[in-house]
Amino acid sequence: MSSRIVSASTTILATPEVVFAILADPRQHSRIDGSGSVRALTTGPERLERGSEFGMDMKMYGVPYKIRNRVVEFEEGRLIAWRHFGGHRWRYALSPVEGGTSVTESFDYSMYNAVAAKVLEAAGYPGKNLRGIQETLVRLKAAAESDAA
Repeated sequence: MSSRIVSASTTILATPEVVFAILADPRQHSRIDGSGSVRALTTGPERLERGSEFGMDMKMYGVPYKIRNRVVEFEEGRLIAWRHFGGHRWRYALSPVEGGTSVTESFDYSMYNAVAAKVLEAAGYPGKNLRGIQETLVRLKAAAESDAA
């Protein structure tokens, strides 16, 4: 695994279909976001698939902005990833396990050149993103287990 991939995993007591339904619905991204930056869907389909584009209202350091994403990896019930103009990917990999689903969320900036990667690292984003991923997984777990109940 590349040193330019930050990830964390959890086990959710819900089927992969329940978990994936949340991830593939961009209207639910603000429900599960642990970074505090995702506000609301502005444009896009109700259900994502490979090639789908969707826009989000975001906020970072108190500054609101909009971002447009494209789904670049997709395997129904198993894998979904999107990216925006920056090139890095947010990826969710799911696998069935006894009693539920193992979910790994990753922030992948392996496609950055050395200078861009060093700037991102100097700004502390891999660590900030890891904390956001860990909280997102807590929220995803709560949402999926609630939806499965």
